[in-house]
Amino acid sequence: MSDGVRLDKWLWQARFAKTRSLAARQIADGLVLLDGRAVKPAQRARIGDRVLLRSGAADHTVEIRALGQRRGPAAEARLLYEEVATTRRVADWVPVIEG
Repeated sequence: MSDGVRLDKWLWQARFAKTRSLAARQIADGLVLLDGRAVKPAQRARIGDRVLLRSGAADHTVEIRALGQRRGPAAEARLLYEEVATTRRVADWVPVIEG
């Protein structure tokens, strides 16, 4: 079984972050959780782990399907994960007032 790859590197390879330093900053700021836990950028990501990505008004949960060897094209990056869920955060909803 693989020891995994650094979470910041995996986020970069899967194209969730433009640079590894941006990925590390997102993790440090608590915008990325691994299996429901806040972790450090050097935390090892393994196949089967779930990653929660907070972005704008939505949370995206993906399951790691593969560990990348490089940062390739977008089509290759999509093979590294499977989207499990996307949810809007209630705090970000804007009420609609009619009348």
